[in-house]
Amino acid sequence: MFELKKSGDKYHFVLKAGNGQVILSSQMYASKASAMNGIESIQKNCQNEDSFEMKTAKNGKIHWNIKATNGQIIGSSQMYASESGAKNGIESVRKNAPGAEVKEVE
Repeated sequence: MFELKKSGDKYHFVLKAGNGQVILSSQMYASKASAMNGIESIQKNCQNEDSFEMKTAKNGKIHWNIKATNGQIIGSSQMYASESGAKNGIESVRKNAPGAEVKEVE
């Protein structure tokens, strides 16, 4: 499920797995419509392997970003201890995002 939240005058969202764990977080958007477009972009791009970019942080942990076709980052993962954990996170996005409902939360 995508949770859409308003923070001040901006919007952002997270994608949660069935167990409630956050799989990815978005950037901040100026409007609700822009955030909804970000969700739609993730749903559209998550099946394309080239949309995901894995990185290693300075502390050695692994994380990834999902990018739109224009190269803009539309979602970022948590930090993972291993590459296999990060890959499992990507697979979770592929499984959960396409048909996920959008819920607005306070």
